[in-house]
Amino acid sequence: MSPIIKECDRRGVDYFLVHTGQHYTQYMSDSFFADLGLREPDANLNIGSGTHSEQTAKALIGIEKELLAETPSVVVVLGDTNAVLSAALAAVKMRIPLAHVEAGLRSYDKRMPEEYNRRLTDHASDFLFAPTEHSAETLRHENVMGEIFVTGNTVIDAIEANLPVARKRKSPLVGVKRGGFVLLTLHRAENVDKKPILEGLIRGLLSLRARIIFPVHPRTVARLREFGLLGLLESSSQIRMVEPVGYLDFLYLMDMCSYVVTDSGGIQEEVTAPSINKRVFVLRLSTERPEAVESGHATVVGVDPGVFPKMISDVLASGQLGTRPCPFGSGDASQKILSILQRKLA
Repeated sequence: MSPIIKECDRRGVDYFLVHTGQHYTQYMSDSFFADLGLREPDANLNIGSGTHSEQTAKALIGIEKELLAETPSVVVVLGDTNAVLSAALAAVKMRIPLAHVEAGLRSYDKRMPEEYNRRLTDHASDFLFAPTEHSAETLRHENVMGEIFVTGNTVIDAIEANLPVARKRKSPLVGVKRGGFVLLTLHRAENVDKKPILEGLIRGLLSLRARIIFPVHPRTVARLREFGLLGLLESSSQIRMVEPVGYLDFLYLMDMCSYVVTDSGGIQEEVTAPSINKRVFVLRLSTERPEAVESGHATVVGVDPGVFPKMISDVLASGQLGTRPCPFGSGDASQKILSILQRKLA
């Protein structure tokens, strides 16, 4: 969302920024605003962690209060979190136009709460900003009621604007050398909430015989400790666990690594940015970003420890990635989105 916020600033467009406060630590929350050069949010709902229902309900109540006070001409949401669904429901109930950035993504995996969030939000939206023609076609096939626009994804805008800053600042982590490590992230409920799956992933990753830097999400740490698996990582000289890092530090690590292993959605797009252009191996059964697979950047390798390490090795043995076109736009999505909204709401 930061590129859209900055484009509003550049054009002098008035906006009201609501932060739901759903991050697991204050650092994770504050670091993103600081790294991206954003002003303090106008409202922070401080929802914190909790069950999906608790987060959604608290956010819905809090966002409705802010909308009643501010009466905006449009509500803009991005992605597929519980907060996005809450904002969508609040806007619809109050008959405020709703714009969904990153519309039309589908994993077709019913285990993922995010799949329901984005589907419901898409069908509630008046303006649907699809990152690719593929996602736009998905929306047309589902007969959504809102207007569909193909704009690219603001994720690419953010990387192209912030990677030069990250490169100048470098990383506080000692011993980071270009191409000398694999970057790992792991946080999705379907991967970390069941001991057999999480343990299998760890053992499979250890079998890669690669040096791995692992910024560990607080939720993942809690599960590792609960399942008695933390020692398996702490005793390994191969996997280096570090505290969660800010946006700029993560960009730097992504730029410096040899490849990425993740269960994240957004990272699958980020690696396709022309200035990054890295392989990513997706520890999931499906992806809502098939364009990253088609471009050659992403490979969905699943979660079976007897299968995914060999899949990774086979892809790496096939040769260098080479220069591939980015399927998610050229870094001007935020400009397109704001121009459309200004025209439609004039």
